[in-house]
Amino acid sequence: MNRQQLEHIVRASAAITGADEFVVVGSQAVLGQFPEAPPELLQSMELDLFATRDPLDADLIEGSIGEGSPFHRTFGYYAHGVGEETARLPDGWKARAIRVRTPRMGGATAICPEIHDLLVSKLVAGRAKDLVFIASAIRHGLATLDALRGLLAETDLDEPIRAVCVERLGRLERA
Repeated sequence: MNRQQLEHIVRASAAITGADEFVVVGSQAVLGQFPEAPPELLQSMELDLFATRDPLDADLIEGSIGEGSPFHRTFGYYAHGVGEETARLPDGWKARAIRVRTPRMGGATAICPEIHDLLVSKLVAGRAKDLVFIASAIRHGLATLDALRGLLAETDLDEPIRAVCVERLGRLERA
């Protein structure tokens, strides 16, 4: 996915729902801060987002421009309407978020977590693809382990989950 595709999905989501603000929580949120992010971080053809207006907007997005929809078949990328609880973001992420609003977005705004906040949510999810994404972002100089450690310490997590995340960070550092 690229930045223009993100803008297209946000514009389409606004037209479908009538909402004007969307939070992007998946890996492609990297495009908010880094519109020209390295290609290995832009492999997903899916944009995870939710409208700030109404949780039910996720169903409208999913049903209209989600996976397998005519939109997906036409453009080769799609939206995944999710809930606010989908990503575990550190406290204060909203103040650090990057707000994207361009003429191609039809008056809508995409709110994208700052890279370190995004990576903490990936660290909590802990899937293999998430750890590869984190390692790539660090390798390309988009994020630092020290900043991730600091935000992880500030994230509201149960201690067993925090311990697993600290261990994952340790593995990434040793790799």
